[in-house]
Amino acid sequence: MAKYKIWAILVAFSLISGGCGSSQVNPQIAFEDVQTDLAKRVNEKPVWHIDDEARKAAAERVRGMLADELTCEEAIRIAMLNNYRLQATYERLGIAQARVVQAGLLPNPMFDASVRFVEGPRSDYILEMGALQNIMELLLIPLKKRLSKAQLEVAKSEVVGIVLDVVAQVRIAYVTLQSAEQTLSLNEQILAATEASYDAARRLHEAGNITDLALANERALYEQSKLNVASAELAVMQRHEKMNTLMGLWGRKTSWKIEGDLPDIPEDLLHLHDLERRVVKNSLDLKIIRKRMMVVAERIGIDTSKLVFPELAAGAEAEREPDGTWSVGPTFGIGIPLFDQGVARKAAGSAELKRLWNEYTAMSVELRSLSRAARYRLLNARRQNQYYRTVIVPLAEQITGETQLRYNAMQLGVFQLLAAKQREIDTRRRAISALENYWVARVELDLLLDGRMKGQTINASGGGGMSMPQREGGH
Repeated sequence: MAKYKIWAILVAFSLISGGCGSSQVNPQIAFEDVQTDLAKRVNEKPVWHIDDEARKAAAERVRGMLADELTCEEAIRIAMLNNYRLQATYERLGIAQARVVQAGLLPNPMFDASVRFVEGPRSDYILEMGALQNIMELLLIPLKKRLSKAQLEVAKSEVVGIVLDVVAQVRIAYVTLQSAEQTLSLNEQILAATEASYDAARRLHEAGNITDLALANERALYEQSKLNVASAELAVMQRHEKMNTLMGLWGRKTSWKIEGDLPDIPEDLLHLHDLERRVVKNSLDLKIIRKRMMVVAERIGIDTSKLVFPELAAGAEAEREPDGTWSVGPTFGIGIPLFDQGVARKAAGSAELKRLWNEYTAMSVELRSLSRAARYRLLNARRQNQYYRTVIVPLAEQITGETQLRYNAMQLGVFQLLAAKQREIDTRRRAISALENYWVARVELDLLLDGRMKGQTINASGGGGMSMPQREGGH
């Protein structure tokens, strides 16, 4: 009877210590939080393929959108469905959620047994059995769960930030592809003009009406125009492939076309008043640092708790004597902070908190500076486009028109007319580059207002353009 009592005590202890419930590992709730946060910032909704059926449904939606010319919003939607780097990013939520579950579980108890044989007139043995569980880990479960939940919050914010980055990258890639295709079209027009000019020069040269130098100049312009078309074709291909990468497309799916040219600048101005405060308030990056500070604080709480009792264990132990009698009772163990008193861990945690606070302050300053710079870029690009639209391009058209009149009156030759037309087309090409700069600046400012600082230095156009003074105040 005593033997059964001993086994009952040991088994009951094991069940109690190891029976900390099984929590849900499914990260879908965390992903829904990500979707909710993104809905406040952008219109696009991320999709996580949890099984093959979901992947097939996404692939069918992608094929449907690729059947016609792609709009920018459709390109973003395809990236949300088909970008596998995003799909890999969502798995961070699964990892963080599993850690939340793990934090609520105790380590498995340790069971030990030993047999000692007794020498004497009659052979016998001593049997000892015991089970031990670290009670300190049980006491730390609430702190560990808070730590893992704080880490999950960091993971959710990081995923939101990565999705925002992809949305901005698709927008920039789309407008730069539109710009590249328009530029290619203009370069092809210039090539046609220089080819016509060169053909006319050859005929005049054969008739002896122009010099070898004049013919060489016309040919040089023609040959350079062919190189410009080749460079423009390369730019279109590179930006097309950038879109393929962002949308996760390959094979036959890469033969899509985009819709239309770059849109004109809207008449309504963005609300840019109080921009710095809004950017700082919406900043996801500052939010991530705050959550990381919470993680460090929770970890310091765990380390501080371990300073008093680094290890505290309790269990049950039973022993069988040579005469067959059993003894049973509780057993305890306690760690003594003799060598490692936790001073280093406490100092490291304190230093990490100070580092994060300084990083938070530095990022706040940087965000304000980025806000001012983004505002200036947008307004500057807007003014440049207005200047091209109202002054530079009309002036180039006027010059071409006047040259055409004088050519019709036989006051100027065909070379002068073709040169004027070429300069007009080149002016339009620069106007397209300025319009591209505006839309890239618009996307970058929108990204800041959506709360994302990362990627603000991305400028796919690489263009600068002329600089125009900015008045204080205004929109």
